Amino acid sequence: MLNKFWLLAASMLMFVSSLGAQQPPAADPLNELLFPPELVMARQNAIGLSDAQKTYLRAEVLKAQARFTELQWELQDAMEGLIGLLKQSKADEAQVSAQLDKVLASEREIKRAQISLLVRIKNDLTPEQQHRLQALRGESK
Repeated sequence: MLNKFWLLAASMLMFVSSLGAQQPPAADPLNELLFPPELVMARQNAIGLSDAQKTYLRAEVLKAQARFTELQWELQDAMEGLIGLLKQSKADEAQVSAQLDKVLASEREIKRAQISLLVRIKNDLTPEQQHRLQALRGESK
């Protein structure tokens, strides 16, 4: 469920950001600095994740999943509204603009929730665990 949501959110953000972009997207600098929960869970033994850290990670991911589900519904509602306006033979530019603002606000909240989760995960890891995760991520490329 979480992976599906991350993919939906990422594709929506890429779509909206690509509307005005004429150049290929650059590498994600945040990817090098933050650790998705899937990576931490997959490498928990290799980085020596403690039981307390595992419990914390599970709790944070569960809280985030609930929030992401709520935000996903909001984004889908906003997108449906935008699509409905654009399906009209003559779209009202002011209405489309206002609805697009709702879509972008939903996307901003999704990104904020994602980054907040990733920061909480990073802050719970020791510097040694962070370094090991970066090295393990580099090995899998």
